[in-house]
Amino acid sequence: MAPTESGRPIFWDLADRIAADVLSGIYPPGTQVPSTTELSPFYRINPATAGKALNRLVDAGVLEKRRGLGMFVTDDGPEQLREARRREFETDYIGPLIEEATRLGLSRSELADIIHRHPSPQPVPEEKP
Repeated sequence: MAPTESGRPIFWDLADRIAADVLSGIYPPGTQVPSTTELSPFYRINPATAGKALNRLVDAGVLEKRRGLGMFVTDDGPEQLREARRREFETDYIGPLIEEATRLGLSRSELADIIHRHPSPQPVPEEKP
């Protein structure tokens, strides 16, 4: 894993990769994730950097340490990640989208119409009751 061009710490990128694998189901709840000794040679990083990535996910409640066994995905790890990503999505995308729509003079219903007409690369999940 090469250092990021953005100057972002490597352990953040590694934590994001592992989190993406948890969200996509590669590591479902209760599954062991690779150890620092497995991650560090694979990504060619210091074991301490790999450990920081795993500990970041432990601090977020996504992984749990099992003494002598390793790191495992918590039962609610995927849901915690999903909720955190939804909050980030709202902050990073929806807020700026509404601000730009307002600058363009679009009402919220016009914006919703545009979103509904926009082709989706994947099926959008049905609304929850």
